[in-house]
Amino acid sequence: MAKEDRAVQEIARDEFVHKWHSGEPFILIDVLPHEHFLRVHLPRAINVPVNLLHDLAPLLFGQHDQLVVYCSNSACQASATAAKILMLLGYDNVLDYAGGILDWEEGGLPVIREAVQQERAA
Repeated sequence: MAKEDRAVQEIARDEFVHKWHSGEPFILIDVLPHEHFLRVHLPRAINVPVNLLHDLAPLLFGQHDQLVVYCSNSACQASATAAKILMLLGYDNVLDYAGGILDWEEGGLPVIREAVQQERAA
């Protein structure tokens, strides 16, 4: 099957939480714009906006790293797009946490909220 024909694999919250607590290594990637990342993101996440992924992924990730991408919620398609881009770039271990930040918070799980207002006050 050609790389472009492979379906994006999604990971549900329960499975993701299990992966998180198991200590299994993975890289968590918030693919939303940096301004959104500054407001709220999942713990351990790095920010690589989807429009920069093509250029930055080869500098940041190994071809066989476990990559988990997410965006804001299931209506947002940025994480599915990011997963497809990564697959086309040859990454073979990509999961899309399609529920994103909204699903994470609905599960009562912690998020990091930055004080964007502090930046403006400085």
